[in-house]
Amino acid sequence: MAALGWLTPRRRSATARSVLAGEASAEAARKSSQETAPPPPLEAEFPVHGDERAAAFFDLDNTVMQGAALFHFGRGLYKRKFFETRDLARFAWQQAWFRLAGVEDPEHMQDVRDSALSIVKGHRVSELKSIGEEIYDEYMAERIWPGTRALAQAHLDAGQKVWLVTAAPVEIAQVISRRLGLTGALGTVAESVAGVYTGRLVGEPLHGPAKAEAVRALAAAEGLDLSRCAAYSDSHNDIPMLSLVGHPYAINPDAKLRRHAREMDWRLRDYRTGRKAAKVGIPAAAGVGAVAGGTAAAIALHRRRR
Repeated sequence: MAALGWLTPRRRSATARSVLAGEASAEAARKSSQETAPPPPLEAEFPVHGDERAAAFFDLDNTVMQGAALFHFGRGLYKRKFFETRDLARFAWQQAWFRLAGVEDPEHMQDVRDSALSIVKGHRVSELKSIGEEIYDEYMAERIWPGTRALAQAHLDAGQKVWLVTAAPVEIAQVISRRLGLTGALGTVAESVAGVYTGRLVGEPLHGPAKAEAVRALAAAEGLDLSRCAAYSDSHNDIPMLSLVGHPYAINPDAKLRRHAREMDWRLRDYRTGRKAAKVGIPAAAGVGAVAGGTAAAIALHRRRR
C-alpha cells in the first residue's frame, strides 16, 4: 500500500506556483475550446422561421411596383377609350404636380378626392375589381421589383403573413396582393352599400400616419408583436409606419427617407440602377398620386356609364 501513497490527497496548502500553474492550465483550456467551437453567426436569422407573432408590411408604389399602381391603372382605362385625351392630360398633370412639389396641399387633395368620389358614386365595386384584374396583367405584372418580391417571399416561406399597405383603393390593392400570392392588403376604403359606392370615404386616404394606424390595428387583431415585424417603403411619408416595427427597411428610398434611414441605422435596399435612382429621387408621394389615379379611374367609369 505504501507504493500507492502518491494517490492520497496531500493535506497542505497550494503554493503560489501551483496556483499560477492551475490558472494557466484553465486559461489554455478555455482558449482551446474557443478555437475549436464554430464561430457565431454574423447576423441573426431573419425572417425567423415559425414566428407566428411576426409579419411583414409592404408599401406598394415604388416599393413593390415601379411607379404608381393607379397611374398604370389609368393607362389601361385610357387604352380602352373610357375617357378622352384631355382627361388623361389632367391626370398626368396631377401626377407631375405632386412629384415636383413633394408635399401635400390639403386643398388640392380635397378637390381631387371630392371629384373622384362624386363620379364613382353609384357604380358597383365589382366593376372596379374586374377592370383591375385585366389591367394588372397588361401593365402591372411586369413592373414588380424582383428584389422586393423576393423579400416578401422570404417572409411567406418563413410562415409569416405579408400585407400590402397603400393609399390606393383597397379593391385594387387586393387584386395586386392576390396576384402576388400575399396574405392581403390594407388600402383606402371607399364606402359602399350593397356593393355600390356611396361617394364617401371611410375616414381618410390611407396615407402617412393613417398607414401606421392601420398597421397598429391589424397587429392588435392578429395578435402580432410589432417589435418582431418588418415594414418596407420607399417614401419618407411612411416613416410613421416604419417606426412602428422592429425591422424597418428603406426600399428604393427618396432623399428624405434615405437620410432618415441612415440616421436611424435602418437597412436600405435599392433595386434601381444608379442613373435611374438619381432620377427617381423626387418623392413619389403616394397620397395625392393615388387619389389622382383614382380620379382617372372614376372619370373612366363615368364615361363608360354614358
